[in-house]
Amino acid sequence: MTPFGTKLRALRRVRSIALKRMAADLQLSPAYLSALEHGHRGRPTPALVVQICEYFNLIWDDYEEMHRLAALSHPRVVVDTSGLSPRATELANLLAASIARLDDDMMAEMIAAISTRAPAPPAPRLVRPRRRERGTE
Repeated sequence: MTPFGTKLRALRRVRSIALKRMAADLQLSPAYLSALEHGHRGRPTPALVVQICEYFNLIWDDYEEMHRLAALSHPRVVVDTSGLSPRATELANLLAASIARLDDDMMAEMIAAISTRAPAPPAPRLVRPRRRERGTE
């Protein structure tokens, strides 16, 4: 699962919303929504994240958290180390080769170390799409 998928599933469970019902309400297929939760699909589009936030009536910090999690939830990541130091390439390759063997505690330590020492990535641009009025399409 991805961070976004884990949060999405938790929101559904807390509100007792079945996957099929949510998929129908959002006009998505249940298979797609399930794949999104389980990390078998790429990260959701910003428009879908907005739609999901509106579905759960999320605002402020929760809204921003969903966008942050979506940005961090691509199940296949490419790390381009061209132009960086040899150590950067070594780190990227070691991480790629060993990530499946790392336990949650080790990953949490690594995330904490990187988060406190490296500048945060730019926040995703949060743009709310305009709602279309019925009959104007």
